[in-house]
Amino acid sequence: MSALLEVREVSKAFGGVQAVTRVSLDVPPGDILSVIGPNGAGKTTLLNMISGFYHPDTGRITLEGEDVTRLSPSHIAQRGVARTFQNIALFKGMTVLDNLMLGRHVRMRSGVLASFVYWGLAQREEVAHRKRVEDIIDFLGITHLRRVPTGALPYGLQKRVELGRALALDPKLLLLDEPMGGCNHEEKEDMARFILDVNEEWGATIILIEHDMGVVMDISDRVAVLDMGQKIAEGTPDEVRANPEVIRAYLGEAKNGGRRGLSRDVAQARPAERPRAARPPGHAREGPGDLADVHVGPVLRAGA
Repeated sequence: MSALLEVREVSKAFGGVQAVTRVSLDVPPGDILSVIGPNGAGKTTLLNMISGFYHPDTGRITLEGEDVTRLSPSHIAQRGVARTFQNIALFKGMTVLDNLMLGRHVRMRSGVLASFVYWGLAQREEVAHRKRVEDIIDFLGITHLRRVPTGALPYGLQKRVELGRALALDPKLLLLDEPMGGCNHEEKEDMARFILDVNEEWGATIILIEHDMGVVMDISDRVAVLDMGQKIAEGTPDEVRANPEVIRAYLGEAKNGGRRGLSRDVAQARPAERPRAARPPGHAREGPGDLADVHVGPVLRAGA
């Protein structure tokens, strides 16, 4: 199967700091690829290059066979790439509904004059976009909040609204930069379910940056590991979990020889499996079939 996204030997430096060095990725259609690594490993810089916010110094990025290396973020969005951000980037004074309507802007075809007159094509187009946005609001379970300013929502719900704005673009490729960062256990479970549903029911290909190893290992088809701007491993969750380079570089080792940091989620074998819902024959992922299957174990700090 040909890849939806191909990243070939991309590098990016900021002054004397080499943020990403010759990283390559292939992302087949329908996959969930998680990109993990310590803080400062280059994960967000990689997403910024894919989405056009940065242009790589060297290397090439193709989407469905088209070279998009030098395209602007707006042109890449028009080709079906949407993203969320580490730091919530919503318009806090606008309602949930209005924030999601902004996500439809690349799908709108009415010109300035038609929009000014409003009646006719512009009106019909707005009605169609509004219906799509209402469907997304219902999917995310925030119908009762649709008229609430996003700045008045709890942090976890703002994360959900940001996901909704990305989904409003109807993306082929969805880039999620720490969508569960700062969320509590229940909010992480909800977000994990939404990500799986978007992938399995809507057919979106997903690149996920996330620090919760329980979530990463449960919902990913493949995992790529970055360290100091370089890709040190890529494979299935089980392959990455057992990779000694990942254990050394991503987890580190204490002076007494014991591992420190995110210890047991990656280094230990998978815990006993809970009953899972049946998947279609030949399904590639062993991810959770039900919300209760998502393992979101605590992240252990160094020295804990």
